[in-house]
Amino acid sequence: MLKRKYGNRRDWKRVTQRKYAQTHLNTKNFQGDLTLLNTMKVKEPLITRYGEKEICIVDNGYMWLQHFPLGKFHSITTMFDSYGHVVQWYIDICLENGVEDGIPWMDDLFLDIVVLPSGEIFLLDEEELENAFNIGMLSKCIYDLAWNESRTIMKQLNNNEFPLIKLAHEHKKMLEKELI
Repeated sequence: MLKRKYGNRRDWKRVTQRKYAQTHLNTKNFQGDLTLLNTMKVKEPLITRYGEKEICIVDNGYMWLQHFPLGKFHSITTMFDSYGHVVQWYIDICLENGVEDGIPWMDDLFLDIVVLPSGEIFLLDEEELENAFNIGMLSKCIYDLAWNESRTIMKQLNNNEFPLIKLAHEHKKMLEKELI
C-alpha cells in the first residue's frame, strides 16, 4: 500500500501551532494545487543530514510550500526558514496527485530528490523502491514509472530546467496573504 501524504500535514505531532493556506492554480506556468504550512511553533527542530551536511528543515516560523501539479508524477515541497530563505527543495516521486475532502494529496512512490540552494542534488530512498518492487507491492509498470520520472527530473535539474523551483518564491508570497 502506498503512503498518501496530505498537504495540510494535519497529523504532524511535531507542529504544535500552525497556519495553513491552499489554492488551486490554472496558469500558464502551473496547473494544480498549492499548499503553504507555517510551522509557527514546533516541539523540537527537525534536522536532516546529506553527506556531511546537517540541515534544519523544520523549526519555529518555517514554511513548507507544496506543489501538487495536475497530471504529473511528482510533488515538490520548498522548505523556507524563518527568514524566508530556501533550505531545500524536496521532490517526491508519486503515482498520483489528487484532492480529497478539499485537501490536496499525493501517493508516494518512495524515490525522493533533494536539491539544496548550493545546487547539490541527492537521489534518496532507492532501496525503499527496490524493496517495494521485490515484495510485490509495486508492479513493473509503476516501478519503471518511478525510475523514469526521477531520471527526467534529475536531467531537468542538471540543466536548470525544472520549473517549479523557479516558481517557489512567487507562489509562497501569493499564499502567505491567505494564511489562517
